[in-house]
Amino acid sequence: MAEKSRFPSLLFCIITVAVFLLMVSSLFLLQSGDYSFSQRSGWGHILINNTTTYYFNHELRREDVDTPITRSHGSIRNLDEDCGMLKPVEGGGVASQGNIGCDPSQAYLKVYMYDLPSEFHFGLMGWTESADQKWPNITDHGRLPPYPGGLNLQHSIEYWLTLDLLASNNPSVTRPCTAVRVKDASVADIIFVPFFASLSYNRYSKLGEGETVSVNKALQDRLVKFLKGRNEWKRLGGKDHLIVAHHPNSMLDARSKLGSAMFVLADFGRYPVGIANIEKDVIAPYKHMVRTIADSESAPFDRRPILAFFQGAIYRKDGGAIRQDIYYLLKDEPDVHFTFGSVGANGVSNAGKGMASSKFCLNIAGDTPSSNRLFDAIASQCVPVIISDEIELPFEDVLDYSEFSVFVPASDALKPGYLIKLLRGITKEKWTVMWERLKQVQHHFEYQYPSKTGDAVEMIWRGVLNKISSTKFKLHKDKRRIQPKVLRKYI
Repeated sequence: MAEKSRFPSLLFCIITVAVFLLMVSSLFLLQSGDYSFSQRSGWGHILINNTTTYYFNHELRREDVDTPITRSHGSIRNLDEDCGMLKPVEGGGVASQGNIGCDPSQAYLKVYMYDLPSEFHFGLMGWTESADQKWPNITDHGRLPPYPGGLNLQHSIEYWLTLDLLASNNPSVTRPCTAVRVKDASVADIIFVPFFASLSYNRYSKLGEGETVSVNKALQDRLVKFLKGRNEWKRLGGKDHLIVAHHPNSMLDARSKLGSAMFVLADFGRYPVGIANIEKDVIAPYKHMVRTIADSESAPFDRRPILAFFQGAIYRKDGGAIRQDIYYLLKDEPDVHFTFGSVGANGVSNAGKGMASSKFCLNIAGDTPSSNRLFDAIASQCVPVIISDEIELPFEDVLDYSEFSVFVPASDALKPGYLIKLLRGITKEKWTVMWERLKQVQHHFEYQYPSKTGDAVEMIWRGVLNKISSTKFKLHKDKRRIQPKVLRKYI
């Protein structure tokens, strides 16, 4: 009887110990880096100023990149923590952990950058490389080669991206750890071509004295020869290369030869679809020309006496002819400012003041579908009115422009009385909702050095990452058709 009475007690002890061990092991698994028992998704999201943006989890295999993205507004780990960085510091920068810089193995985008001679980039601004200094010293912000001012600045995207890559290996520069320069092209996600194509066009496309070929064309010819001779280009036919050609007329001589690469562009207005398209290329915002209006100085609805504002070139060719038609429809309206304007004679300053005093700012198609005017409006916290049927907008995979902009089809805008009636019919409450949303998204369109979390530079890198996913998907599908042909020779 004593033996039988001890058996239930022994069994109870065994079960108790087993349950305890199971609980301990479960707790250990929960704390060991993974946040659930389910497989990690390749895409996560973060919430920056109420805007959902997406990042790639590098712990997944590359084959898993092609999963669809879903929008959500939940709370997820901070992007900078995942990158080995701390939270944003005062002013929007990022404090580096122990000042050790970004760890390439933890970066979301690994970028290999060619060491092109300085005449392709900073040399176009007068900087000269030396035997022991291939690139400018990016630690001393005050001594960086300045990008030429005036209208040149609106297409300066090449400059900001190059500086950001150079800074990614410097532990003394605080910046987001989204894109990091690597020294080995075989481990890179993308290969960056540091050619300042927009600056080359703006300043060196005209023949100099005694020249038979412009500097701009000569540089493009040399670039094509260089890239076509590289094993990195030959490996995938240039599909993993990134070229910035933001000015619509930049790379005119080379674009058809390098069209397999991913481009960073202002729009597709002057490109055939076979060379540039939304499937492979990234649309980047212009650098706005007017001063950024802070939230504290942004006037509300009742303190903006101008209903609609436009200042710029009115008489344009091709698709831009709509500007003059709308001018004749609105020019006599008492609360509309629609005039010719230029950069000189304080034109930019006056335009900025006018936009900041207006409820709506007109962005009408010109020679190309896009213009800097849209981004001036955003910087001024003036609700944009977009009248450009063919426009492609930056970061539209993340941003819903209808939340802070008014879209008007060109055919409707040309109807007498339609546009003015539409704008006057938008209530103070509806306008204020869009104005508040403008405040939240404004920082996504700011170019600066060092870059900051969620600014235009970082948003472009994220756009590049999304395009890489699409490109690799197509490459993998193409192999289905290629493989049978290769295997036939063994039969």
